[in-house]
Amino acid sequence: MTIKVGEMLPSATFRVATADGPVPKSTDEIFKNKKVVLFAVPGAFTPTCHKNHLPGFIARAEEILSRGVDAIAVTAVNDPFVMAAWEQASNAGGKIVFLSDGNGEFARALGLDFDASAAGLGLRSKRYSMLVEDGEVMVLNVEDVPSKADKTSAEVLLTQI
Repeated sequence: MTIKVGEMLPSATFRVATADGPVPKSTDEIFKNKKVVLFAVPGAFTPTCHKNHLPGFIARAEEILSRGVDAIAVTAVNDPFVMAAWEQASNAGGKIVFLSDGNGEFARALGLDFDASAAGLGLRSKRYSMLVEDGEVMVLNVEDVPSKADKTSAEVLLTQI
């Protein structure tokens, strides 16, 4: 069942790359008592994710944060090393928090996973964007097609904050 507006995020543990290696971060650490924009992509470095979806959030980060948002985070079913390389390659340091959902546990718990095995990609997260306040989903946008980033763009989410 897919998470809905008004529901609380499920408990999960992400991995975040640091200078000392990957460290676990719980949903409580990321979302408790905070207003967070979270968006998910099917995969780091994939064409739409890398050239369209992420760049919009990087470009609009200051505007998003100016609306009382404490953090902007991206998640993908990729390991923390890939997420760290993507952060560095995108010059997103300090603007976006990169959360590895390496086993897809968070995506599955949200009901926002899909099977991309036919393309050799295995389990992936659907593309979505959301506004979360103290762990509660306030806004949720989900793309119908993984290769599109229209409903889930930074520009659309800005109109909903």
